[in-house]
Amino acid sequence: MGSSAPDFNLPNVDGKMVSLEDYRGKVKALAIVFWCNHCPYVIKSEDKMIVLGNEYLNKEVGFVMISANDKINYPQDAPARMKERAEAKAYPFPYLFNEDQQVAKAYGAQVTPHVFLFDGEMKLIYRGAIDDNMNGDKSETTTYLKDAIDAILADSAGKIEQTDTKPVGCSVKWK
Repeated sequence: MGSSAPDFNLPNVDGKMVSLEDYRGKVKALAIVFWCNHCPYVIKSEDKMIVLGNEYLNKEVGFVMISANDKINYPQDAPARMKERAEAKAYPFPYLFNEDQQVAKAYGAQVTPHVFLFDGEMKLIYRGAIDDNMNGDKSETTTYLKDAIDAILADSAGKIEQTDTKPVGCSVKWK
């Protein structure tokens, strides 16, 4: 905890480049989530993340989804399919492709979804799971990511109960 967010400058599904610098000094919290199209855990979490993205849209909170999966062996995670998915689901956040996988390695991404939440100074405040329910239903009891975001917005980041939880998902598909 407290480490600085590794830099990135990656292509979004809309063709524009998105970087960490696009958020520095402009948000109080930035959630970087390693993501993909095919993982059942991502699919089960997708609607929750869209709701969160929309809820915090104009509240100084940024969300960035990054897919680093090998597009050769997992063609459903290739940029064209990512674009289709983002448009079909009306993602309220950028969906970036990390072809060389260096950003995923720099962050220490293990699975999809894997959350890394930074404060406005781009210091790591929380990492792990979105919540304690990976079944996709509404039975979560602890909304780790939402709780951490709310704590940052309330200037209470030091009061986050769980700052490091076990991410549950599909392994990042390394080349």
